[in-house]
Amino acid sequence: MSTRVCHRVSRPLDADVSIPGSKSLTNRALVAAALADGPSILSGALLADDVERMTESLGALGVAIAVDRADARIEIGGCGDFPVEEADLYCGNSGTTLRFLTAACATAFGRYRLDGSARMRERPVGALVEALRGLGARIQFEGREGYPPLIVHARHLQGGQIRVDASESSQFVSGVLLAAPRASDDVLLEIAPPVVSAPYLDMTCRVMEDFGVGVIADRGGTGSGGKGAARYIVPAPQRYTGRSYEIEPDASNACYFLSAPAIAGGRVTVRGIGSRSVQGDARFTGVLERLGCQVAQTAESTTIVRDPGAGRLRALDVDLNDMPDQAQTLAVLALFADGRTTIRNVANLRLKETDRLAALACELRKLGAEVKEHPDGLTIVPPDNPVSAEIDTYDDHRMAMSFALAGLTIDGLAIRDPQCCSKTFPAFWAHWDAMMAGGSRER
Repeated sequence: MSTRVCHRVSRPLDADVSIPGSKSLTNRALVAAALADGPSILSGALLADDVERMTESLGALGVAIAVDRADARIEIGGCGDFPVEEADLYCGNSGTTLRFLTAACATAFGRYRLDGSARMRERPVGALVEALRGLGARIQFEGREGYPPLIVHARHLQGGQIRVDASESSQFVSGVLLAAPRASDDVLLEIAPPVVSAPYLDMTCRVMEDFGVGVIADRGGTGSGGKGAARYIVPAPQRYTGRSYEIEPDASNACYFLSAPAIAGGRVTVRGIGSRSVQGDARFTGVLERLGCQVAQTAESTTIVRDPGAGRLRALDVDLNDMPDQAQTLAVLALFADGRTTIRNVANLRLKETDRLAALACELRKLGAEVKEHPDGLTIVPPDNPVSAEIDTYDDHRMAMSFALAGLTIDGLAIRDPQCCSKTFPAFWAHWDAMMAGGSRER
C-alpha cells in the first residue's frame, strides 16, 4: 500500500479549478438513459470506479454502452426492458449501482443476482427491498437478511402505494423513483421522517424530469427539520426519452478545493458549479461563510477567499443531515477552529464505505484533537498546534480527500492508500497539486 507525504504551502492559494462530473448525476442519468426509448449521450460524465461499476452492470444487462474517456462522454442505447434475462452483477463498493439496479432489475423479466465488495455486504438494503416487494417485486437475500447479495426474480413491477424507510439512505427512495416509470400502474411513495440527504431526492426528480418523466412531489416533510411524511407520485404510463445530457461537475468533490483557502488562505475558484447547481453539497459554501470565509458566486462558478492573517476559523455547531458527505470536510477544518465544533444528525455515515464517524474520531486524535463520538455525530476540540501523523483512509475516498486539507499546513502528514480516491475522482491528486502550485509548496 502506497503513502503520500504532504508538503505545506508557503504562501496563500491563488487557483482556478475544474472538477470532473458528478458521480450522483452520472449514475442517475445512466439508469434513466438505459430505461429510455432511444439513445442518449452524457457529456461531462464522471469516469471513475463507481460509474464503471454502473456501466459494466448495465452492459451485462444488455444495454449498449460506449465510453469515450478522452471526451468524458458516454453513449447509451436506451432499451426500455433489459434484453438479458439472467445476469450476475458485481457492484463493488458502489451503493448507487447496487441500490438503483436492484430497483431497475425489478422492472424487467428475468433472474438477476446483485453483489458487491465485502464492505458492500455490510451496507443495508432491507428497506429498499421491502418497498419493492410492496410494488410486487420478488426479491430474496442469498445470505444475511437485509444485506447483499440478493436475487431479483423479476416479473415486471406492478405499482401501487408504499411507505419507504429512508432513515438509513435516501438512495432507497431514489432507486424506487428511477424504476417507477416502468411500473404498470401509478406509484405513490410516502417517506417516513427523518429523511437523510434529502437534496439527493430533488436531484433524482430533476434527472427524471430531464429525461421526460413527470414526478408529483410534496417535499414538505423532507430534511432534518421535516415533521411530516414526504410524498412522491409517478403516474403511469410514462417512458423515459433518450436525449443529450450535460453532467454538472461534482459538488461534493469540489468542496475539498473550495475549503482549501479556509486553512491556507488565498483564493480558489471552481468553474461549473454556481448558484444554479442542482446538487445539495453546493450549499456547503454557507458553512464556509460561517467559518469566516468570503463567498462569491455566479450562476456557473464559486469562489472562496480568506485572508491568511485572519486567524483561526470560527467553531460551529452544525446539522449536516442534508449534506452528510461534507462531515469529513468540516471535521478536518475543525482542527483549525477557535473552539469546540459539533457535527450533528449524520448517523448514516456509519453505513458508508466505512464507519466514517469512528474513522474520523481515530484519525483526528492522531493529529492532537480531542474527539467525542455521538451516535449521530462528533464533537471536536482542536489542538493548539496539530501534529503530523500517518492517516489511515479505510478504503474510503472521502477520508483521503478531506485529510488532504490538513496537509496544506501540517508538513509531513502522510496519507495511506491515496489511490482510494479513484472511487469518484481518479485524478484528484493531480488537481490538488495544480491548486497547490498557486501556493508554492514547501519541500
